[in-house]
Amino acid sequence: MGLVKISENMHANLRSASVALSRSINAQAEHWMRVGMLAELHPALDYSEICQMLIRLENAGETVLTASNFNVSEPSASGLSKAAS
Repeated sequence: MGLVKISENMHANLRSASVALSRSINAQAEHWMRVGMLAELHPALDYSEICQMLIRLENAGETVLTASNFNVSEPSASGLSKAAS
């Protein structure tokens, strides 16, 4: 486990979100980091698709996120992108 220094404002945001979503502050921070990392790796995906990826990752028993964990198709003609299972 490592320590990460964050601003007081971000810590206050984490504290509020963790209470609202019934998570520990650390769990909320980790969730935001995982979502942010996947958003950067797959900019065409929306939040719902990223959450679906996280669920598949959990169901597969994966503990480390890497670009190779996910096979994401290009956006479809309708403008929607799909995460491959």
